[in-house]
Amino acid sequence: MTPLVHATTPGGFLLVLAVILPVCAVLAILACGPRSAARIAMTTFAAGLAVAIAIAVQLMSSGAALSYVVGAWQPPLGIALRADGLSGAMLVMTALVIVAVGLFARTQHKLHEGAEDGRAPTTFWLMLLALWSALNAVFVGEDLFNLYVALELLTFAAVPLVCLDGRAETVKAALRYLLFALIGSLLYLLGTGLIYGQYGTLDLLALSRLSRQDPALAAALALMIVGLLAKAALFPLHLWLPPAHAGAPAPASAVLSALVIKAPIFLILRLVLDVAPPQSAAVAGQLLAVLGAASILFCSVMALRQARLKLMIAYSTVAQIGYLFIVFPLAAGSPELPPWGTIAWTGGALQLISHALAKAAMFLAAGAIAEAFGHDRIADLRGFGRVLPFSAAAFGLAGLSLMGIPPSGGFVAKILLLTAAVTEGYPWLAATILAGGLLAGGYVFRVIDKALAVPAVPIAPLRKVPRRLELAALALAVAAVLLGFVPLRPFGFLQIGRDGLAAAWAP
Repeated sequence: MTPLVHATTPGGFLLVLAVILPVCAVLAILACGPRSAARIAMTTFAAGLAVAIAIAVQLMSSGAALSYVVGAWQPPLGIALRADGLSGAMLVMTALVIVAVGLFARTQHKLHEGAEDGRAPTTFWLMLLALWSALNAVFVGEDLFNLYVALELLTFAAVPLVCLDGRAETVKAALRYLLFALIGSLLYLLGTGLIYGQYGTLDLLALSRLSRQDPALAAALALMIVGLLAKAALFPLHLWLPPAHAGAPAPASAVLSALVIKAPIFLILRLVLDVAPPQSAAVAGQLLAVLGAASILFCSVMALRQARLKLMIAYSTVAQIGYLFIVFPLAAGSPELPPWGTIAWTGGALQLISHALAKAAMFLAAGAIAEAFGHDRIADLRGFGRVLPFSAAAFGLAGLSLMGIPPSGGFVAKILLLTAAVTEGYPWLAATILAGGLLAGGYVFRVIDKALAVPAVPIAPLRKVPRRLELAALALAVAAVLLGFVPLRPFGFLQIGRDGLAAAWAP
């Protein structure tokens, strides 16, 4: 294997800052106590958003990937961090969702630092910050073992958020989530061990230079991808997600559905497109597309059947991530056109981001509804839009993105994927995309119909919900719609830093 030398680039220190800033905030909260938790967290959120934007600006100005070699020790002995265009987009999207969720949680009384019992609020802020650090570590990590550590930190930060209220049903859901996550981690670690034993390196950029067909590499990647699928909750490994996400507090549900499951999907994307040889990538892509299509259809039907709003949104999450897996055969590329030069690559990346914004908006809106009425039973929400107009608007705008209706970001993502499916000769994927949009319209309009209906008896909330609580959800929904103004062509920003991986696609 050709030796590969990493070099720290101007602005590379921002990658380290993105990872350690939330960790420093965790230490500050532990030192200062519960009453300062929310204030420290909110300050960190603002600083972290500025760092993410600075990384994106640096990527655009340089037109090349950012990298940082920790301690100047080169891999495989040292650790390198690297951010390309997709990583930069994920960092900014994650920061935006975290800020919105933090504003929502800060407004709620039960997550306020002045609450009588400070354990749950403090735990929330600590876990949210740890989760953010783990996500950033995944998006900029270059070493497979360090990515494993980041995934474990992500799991052990997310599981407590599921059962934050301590109810028996949420504890049961959290334990099921933990079981699936640990099995996934074991498979991922086994694959990592196989790769290290075969090649003596775990550096992703070095592994991307491997273009030969190798049974050991194929077996390792198969183990790792199956483990990551369990963490991503793709059908049929989705059984843990609906009860976990539906039972968690609204801010936690928003983070779990919008961000946490994106980390394993991001790694699957890198393993299939960057590490796997083209022949293995083609086989894996076909299998993942079949599972993605099944996830879209089956879980959309399950979402239609749900009586509770949050459970409906949770099943919708599993359905919508199916679109991210049908990208693989559509963005398979060729020696002349690498995957990141295809419209399917742009469509998949936009789906990744627009889904996160829309799903976080939906869960926050559902949280405001449950806060106001004390429940989230869809049948008993007739006329709720008259009481919570911003929440109804947020749910409706986010629903536009899920359905793929213009001018939303989901429309741009799905039209790019649909175009790629037709031009690449995958009519069954094109039909799945259209059917998924129609099914999404069915469960979204169930809620919109209730919001706009005139109740026989005037509906009265049990408690007043501050408008600023609803505005966090509305802001994310508007952002999901604004993504629809991205040009309908391969997006240049997403191709920044991909030239270093071109060797894997050389004829």
